[in-house]
Amino acid sequence: MKILTSESVNIGHPDKTCDVIADCFLDAALKEDENSQMAVECAIKNNKLFIYGEATTKAKINYDEIAKKVLKYVGYDAENFEIIKELSHQSPDINSAVVKNTEITANDQGIIFGYACSETENYMPKPFEIANKLMMEYENFRLNNKNFFADAKSQVSVEYENDKPVRVNTILLSVSHSEKLTLIDVRNQILTNVVKPVLKQFNAENDNPKILINAGGKFTVWGSFADSGCVGRKIVVDSYGGFSRVGGGCFSSKNASKVDRSAAYYLRYVAKNLVANHLAEKVELQISYGFGLNEPISFNIETFGTEKVELSKIYEIVKNNFNFKPQKMMQELKLNKPVFAKTACYGHFGRDFEWEKIKKLNI
Repeated sequence: MKILTSESVNIGHPDKTCDVIADCFLDAALKEDENSQMAVECAIKNNKLFIYGEATTKAKINYDEIAKKVLKYVGYDAENFEIIKELSHQSPDINSAVVKNTEITANDQGIIFGYACSETENYMPKPFEIANKLMMEYENFRLNNKNFFADAKSQVSVEYENDKPVRVNTILLSVSHSEKLTLIDVRNQILTNVVKPVLKQFNAENDNPKILINAGGKFTVWGSFADSGCVGRKIVVDSYGGFSRVGGGCFSSKNASKVDRSAAYYLRYVAKNLVANHLAEKVELQISYGFGLNEPISFNIETFGTEKVELSKIYEIVKNNFNFKPQKMMQELKLNKPVFAKTACYGHFGRDFEWEKIKKLNI
């Protein structure tokens, strides 16, 4: 038996707040100009928000208004935030290297991974799936309870036997709250309104896991006043919860010409389809690109010994059913549309996105 663990964070965690704001900027650009080239990030500390990066777009983006809307949703006094901006256009050298004869090539070099497994209905690792569901449940709860705030983290440990999840071992939750609440109040309300409903979703009520809620004590100073945050610091939370290797770049703030993002989505799409079509129980894909190139430099399939057909056959199936050119990936997954703000919290995979669709493969 082994125990494997994943974590997730809620929108009030300062890093996640920044991810959401950055992807709201991206969506605003794509709504007006689907050819926008965006890499506008932000960082937060106390009541200061720093917005910085590159944007080449025809869209008129009200950065302050977008940021304040997210800050208000999170629970801050948004009007009392100082917003500092440092923005420029994308380098013309980059643009000329990426756009060649109207075709989009890779906007950077990079190594990217994709993953899928048969542990859950969403083809995601079970500990990570539960960790994200806990945060979603908490978000619904805190929005209807003024004594709980948006900054929260979850961590889930699951027992495995013969590489299969068999029991939820431990659930750890840390949630921010009002000083009006005692620690006993916090623990009882979170147990009743968050933990138990999620355990029921996974038919795990009888697992009797150890449940640790605010194990460190009170959590009344939260968000940017307790910590700092910036875009791209939750790469494992954004991907597969530690069950797959991660690439060299984050997702949020980047438009789809950046293969860090588009290829990560496409590799998830490919991996999920391989597992969903019963070609393997678990798949991890790696791909690499070069700046300005139209084809991948390398591609690897790892099935961890779970393949149902010869690995050479899986390579052939992938070649016959998927196209890894940057522009083709963007077109197939409709990545020039403003869909990114929804991805920024609760994971980029295992949810209702275009890259989660299962298609019939030509086998």
